[in-house]
Formats: sequence, structure tokens, C-alpha cells
Amino acid sequence: MAQNHSALEQSLLACNACPLRKSAIGPTSYNGSPQSPFMFIGEGPGGVEDQYGVPLVGPSGQLLDKALASVKATRDRIYTSNIIKCRPQGNRTPTLDEACFCANLWLDKEVESVMPKVIVALGSVALKYLKSPDARITRDRGVWFNTKYGIEAIATYHPAYLLRLTGSELVKAKWDVYYDLKAAVEKVTDLAPDYKLQSEQPPNLLALFNKRREERATNNAIRQA
Repeated sequence: MAQNHSALEQSLLACNACPLRKSAIGPTSYNGSPQSPFMFIGEGPGGVEDQYGVPLVGPSGQLLDKALASVKATRDRIYTSNIIKCRPQGNRTPTLDEACFCANLWLDKEVESVMPKVIVALGSVALKYLKSPDARITRDRGVWFNTKYGIEAIATYHPAYLLRLTGSELVKAKWDVYYDLKAAVEKVTDLAPDYKLQSEQPPNLLALFNKRREERATNNAIRQA
């Protein structure tokens, strides 16, 4: 599977199939382990993610790491990807049409390759793609549902949403995320009891993908010259 997944990643990183590619440094792929029974699916890359070529390594990803630490999980033991692979111009939220086009092309193949036992949908775009277009994150988060892959999933707030909150709203949202992640970890543990969800030393994702960041910057400079 690892060899097939590596080939899938190389094809993804060369994708030029939609207009989002024009304003992005390049497509982003994944981080974590393709052998993991636990998969996180976010919305789309932000500026830091576009630079490094992987999802959720900027401020949102760092907040996610803290939330995962509270439920005894680390990102190297989880497979993390996005619905949208290229950063939308202006860092806007991807449309559902964009999500469907990109996810049909790439995410579906990733899920087929990894075949996790549990999926966590981060944010509205991931929830709408994985559940239904009329799903609402404020209404449907924390509720288990079955995906078209035959894999159970639960949605929670995207960490970028938490970064926009303050005061009592932030406190409540953080507790909601904690309980959602706790439920997901418990289900993974039930379905894959021998899999270790937490490493002793949490990974430094920025350091891990720094070489890719440098390569992307060089290739982007050549492309724009």
C-alpha cells in the first residue's frame, strides 16, 4: 500500500486540473501515517500550508495539536488531509462545487488507499462533502454518521473557527471539540485496540516538511519568472 500511496501523492502534487492551482504555490498532500486507522479531513490549505505543501501545520494545525494532546493523540499517528488541495485566492472558504470536484479527484482515492476505521471531519466543507450538502456544522457536529466509504465519521469545528472566537463562545467551542475528539479516539481504540495513537515525542511538522517548503518556493519562483 505504501508504494501505491506514494505514487498517488506524486500525481496529486503535479495536479493542474482546476483554476485554484493558478493562485496557489501548488497542491498540498497529507501528513501523518497512511497506515493509521484514524483520519482527519480539513477544508483547504491556508498560507502556511501552501508554503509547506501539507495540511494543518500553521496556526490552525498548532491549535489542533494542542487539542489532540488533551485526548492523548499525536499527528504522526493520524492521517491528515484536506477536501481542497490548493489554497483558494484570498484564503476564502472553498465552495461546495470546488470541494466536490477536488475530493472526487483526490480525497476519494486517499480514503480508498488508507481505509481508516474512523474519520473526523473538520469544519463545514468537510462535513458537507462527507455527509450531505444540507449538513450544518453547528447542528451536526458531535453526531456520528456513516460516509459513502462505509466508514463512520464525526464532525467538529475547524480549528480556524476557534481562532476567530473569544470569551465564553471560545470556551464552549473548545469543550465541544474536546468531547468530539474524545469520542473519536474512544471509537478508534475500540476498533483498532493495538494501534498506538500517541508518540512520546510529538512531531515538529514544520521542521519535518521544511525541505518541501524550500523546494516549493524554488519551483514557484521559476514558474513565475
